[in-house]
Amino acid sequence: MIEDRGFIIHQGAIPADAQERLVADIRAVAAAAPFFSPETRGGRRMSVRMTSAGRYGWFSDRRGYRYVERHPSGVPWPPIPESVLALWRTYGSRARDPDCCLVNYYGAGAKMGLHRDADEADFSWPVLSISLGDPARFRMGGPERSDPSRSIPLESGDVVVIGGAARLSYHGIDRIAFGGSRLLPKGGRINLTLRVVD
Repeated sequence: MIEDRGFIIHQGAIPADAQERLVADIRAVAAAAPFFSPETRGGRRMSVRMTSAGRYGWFSDRRGYRYVERHPSGVPWPPIPESVLALWRTYGSRARDPDCCLVNYYGAGAKMGLHRDADEADFSWPVLSISLGDPARFRMGGPERSDPSRSIPLESGDVVVIGGAARLSYHGIDRIAFGGSRLLPKGGRINLTLRVVD
């Protein structure tokens, strides 16, 4: 385990066979609520594709960032898989389950700029981040965008707890090593982030 700036990184937390089961469960989520490319407030398409599971899904367009109760197609979000909830209960909290599992897929060249998760009602709950597939460089900053930051590698099966002092800190993904893992046959990285919304 590594703790840096309040971010807690559990390296190798998920065994290989459990990673494969998680990917199968996420494929079922994506079959019910297909991946889409959100638009930023400025009108640009994000380089990641995303979908969600749970009571809410995270959504972005020119109107801003928010949680919505339905996929852009109009269908309700599918339930969060039990395999994912088990990780939340181990590393996040046993007091209540999350309302949203945001699923981000990073293909070749995809990245995520510095941001903080601030669309939730109660910041006392952590955000749990689960890495599957290709390695990534995870950048950690502070509560202000201008704070110094540093990046560390994340591997498939790593779990990051973003809570406490880091709950409103800026973070992002600099890049992925596309094709650096055998978990996803066509390459890429899946990142699951679990959030309590209400």
